[in-house]
Amino acid sequence: MAISCGKQGFLLWPAFHTRESTTAFPPPLSLSLKFPPQSHSKVRRVVKMSATEVTSSRISYESFAIKPPEHPTYDLKGIIKLALEEDAGDRGDVTCLATIPFDMEVEAYFLAKEDGIIAGIALAEMIFHEVDPSLKVEWSKNDGDFVHKGLQFGRVRGRAHNIVVAERVVLNFMQRMSGIATLTKAMANAAYPAYMLETRKTAPGLRLVDKWAVLIGGGQNHRMGLFDMVMIKDNHISAAGGVADALKAVDLYLEQNNLQMEVEVETRTLEEVEEVLHYSSQTKTSLTRIMLDNMVVPLPNGDVDISMLKEAVQLINGRYETEASGNVTLDTVHKIGQSGVTYISSGSLTHSVKALDISLKIDTELALKVGRRTGRA
Repeated sequence: MAISCGKQGFLLWPAFHTRESTTAFPPPLSLSLKFPPQSHSKVRRVVKMSATEVTSSRISYESFAIKPPEHPTYDLKGIIKLALEEDAGDRGDVTCLATIPFDMEVEAYFLAKEDGIIAGIALAEMIFHEVDPSLKVEWSKNDGDFVHKGLQFGRVRGRAHNIVVAERVVLNFMQRMSGIATLTKAMANAAYPAYMLETRKTAPGLRLVDKWAVLIGGGQNHRMGLFDMVMIKDNHISAAGGVADALKAVDLYLEQNNLQMEVEVETRTLEEVEEVLHYSSQTKTSLTRIMLDNMVVPLPNGDVDISMLKEAVQLINGRYETEASGNVTLDTVHKIGQSGVTYISSGSLTHSVKALDISLKIDTELALKVGRRTGRA
């Protein structure tokens, strides 16, 4: 979509001047975190991502450092358009119309205002291209790289109007994704040798974007939605009449519908674990993973007791993947990771994210001066 300023205000039309159909796209806290020291120099190593890599209504992910996860119906370009359109409304950017000469060209710089893991660079490239394919964007960092407070890590050149129109949408995505990636990196490092997973507790409409940020931060993706994995949880178990009955019903459903997919069952007690193991020893089952829910017990001193979790892991004895869930925080995840579980899942990676502070400034000298005054640069 290009953006034009005329007598009627900003008008939005497809960048290629043709009607585009809706297309679903395939694959792609206040924390004290320790990261490796970084140079405080300005942009040096330039990573160029050409707008020509986005053609027609399809998106090429080949140049992306970390590709988005797969989803059969998710329209990533549609999400970008929706974000731009809710900002532009029916008039466009009236402040730009009033203050910026339409043919003015500028450079604007991305500035990190706190330490963290940068995420959303590839998505920012897509947004700038949607607003104005002639904008030139250069980066000194890739998705997943560390940035320190005060670092200029990218720049965009072109018409000032279109840069400012794209600015807030770009930053909204990048700040959220970078916050998710930063927390994920810290928790994934602490969880080792277990793998860190998010959940479906994502912002509505941003499922793929949130899960993409988890990948960028070094985590792994849990199921994308209700369609790509069977996950038997407490309500399913209650409705089915018990954990073994629920598993039996799932096995029958998959067989009748000629489906092959991963199956996970939630267990809340050691008795349920034993019931699952007994069922699976007596019949052929599609079960692949057992969730050990709330078997991490919080203690009054802030520590956690993982003895029940460890006992469950020992009962399963490698026959199935295991996943610890509940009472997972940055303070507890390391201890949980030492229990022998395969995975640790935490909804907090996406539902309680603190955005990483990032800005896009044309006057970087003044921005840095103000940032130093406020302790944000």
